Amino acid sequence: MNHPALQSKHTALRTAWVLSLSLMLCLLAACTSRSLTSAPVESRGTARSTTPATSSAPAASASASRVAPPVRPMAVLPGAENEGKPGYYTVKPGDTLIRIGLDSGQNWRDINRWNNIDNPNQIEVGQVLRVSPPAGDVAVTRPVANPPSTAVSTPLPAQGQAAAKPAAASPAPSPVTQAQAPASAGGEEEIAWLWPAQGTPIAGFDEVKNKGIDIAGNAGEPVLASADGRVVYAGAGLRGYGNLVILKHNNTYLTAYAHNQNLLVKEDQSVRRGQKIAEMGNSDADRVKLHFEIRRQGKPVDPIKYLPAR
Repeated sequence: MNHPALQSKHTALRTAWVLSLSLMLCLLAACTSRSLTSAPVESRGTARSTTPATSSAPAASASASRVAPPVRPMAVLPGAENEGKPGYYTVKPGDTLIRIGLDSGQNWRDINRWNNIDNPNQIEVGQVLRVSPPAGDVAVTRPVANPPSTAVSTPLPAQGQAAAKPAAASPAPSPVTQAQAPASAGGEEEIAWLWPAQGTPIAGFDEVKNKGIDIAGNAGEPVLASADGRVVYAGAGLRGYGNLVILKHNNTYLTAYAHNQNLLVKEDQSVRRGQKIAEMGNSDADRVKLHFEIRRQGKPVDPIKYLPAR
């Protein structure tokens, strides 16, 4: 049987133990709360990242210099001072001296010489080129002299007369080529044109889509010079034309003969009206044909209006 005084003492001890345990739990909870909310590591990191404004300025300046280097002035391309002036041309993407010569009615070699170009294969977009002769350097077609003995030629008629009939032994084109084209307007040099091939036209002139006419034929058929002139280009360097011959007849007219199978003349060679200059083919074309252009001061014109009627 327990004594009342002893039970009271036990009760007091349990109460004290419970209070002590409660106090310890409260202290532990308080410590845990402080460690989670005060975040001493973040506090130290924040204090460490805060630096005076004077020390951050050089770093920002260095970063800006790396991101935005000083702007260098653009190089001035040759001839820029002549842009827009008559007799000059600004190079566009895809241009070559051959195409510029064809479009301006000039020999590409003359353009190369007038502009002192070291490498004709390296012209720059935006470069301004002289495409008309400078004073004292008139680019004219030199007179034809001593054509090759294999040439098929027809002499030019006198003013106001029909062209002379070719000799029977000459493999000349059909008789329609003997007729003389109408006199050019504006006092230009008169040219007696002839058809460059005997086939039938299969595509007419369009200043945008087809800058000449297309004449049907068979591979190897002769392609004839439409008038006296000098070869200013013979090669395959103009995209879309295949094996191409360009003749310069005077200061006004060029003719172009495209898609040939073989070229029979060389640059700077003199040719006569009716001379065989190439053989018909389908180079850079979907069929055998001759693409023929007449250029008046570089601008394409309808050859049908210049060639004799058939």
